Amino acid sequence: MSTTRSSETGKPAHKNIVLTGFMGTGKSTVGRLLAIELGRDFVDTDNMIVSRHGPIAEIFADHGEAHFRSIERDLARELAAQVGLVVATGGGMLLQDEVGEALAGHQLFCLTAPADVIVARVLADSSGVVRPLLAGPDAEANAVQLLTERALRYRMFEQVDTDGLTPAQVVAEIRRRISPAADNS
Repeated sequence: MSTTRSSETGKPAHKNIVLTGFMGTGKSTVGRLLAIELGRDFVDTDNMIVSRHGPIAEIFADHGEAHFRSIERDLARELAAQVGLVVATGGGMLLQDEVGEALAGHQLFCLTAPADVIVARVLADSSGVVRPLLAGPDAEANAVQLLTERALRYRMFEQVDTDGLTPAQVVAEIRRRISPAADNS
């Protein structure tokens, strides 16, 4: 069986490991740790969007959610053409059929947590990240509504419950589950 090799390094190329799920489930934190353990590059799609297009809250305010989702689709196609990455997506990125199709050849995991845990994590986030979809007087009600709307789509991906686990424990669980085509450690 032949192994695909990176044209840049000559090393075997491995499927990307893509982490999706609702905001506050730990995608970025777990993704960074997983990338370090696997010796891969880490990509946070929200950070890439901010560096290329400006703050997400401003994109939503100035151009609307549809424009933001278009940016995500373009980025998904770009990342799907690469190998050997750990990718943390925005919470709504893989809700789009085109994004799911673009990334289908890679290994996808959906990080999960209950709404109250998500809200507590988001509110405790000292990085100052603005979460436009949780804006309003009742963040938990907004989270419950969005989780309900997204539940069917999120269930399409292998679930990893992060509630009550440290980021290192979530990394260990994902490492246990990754396919040989994705593992290069």
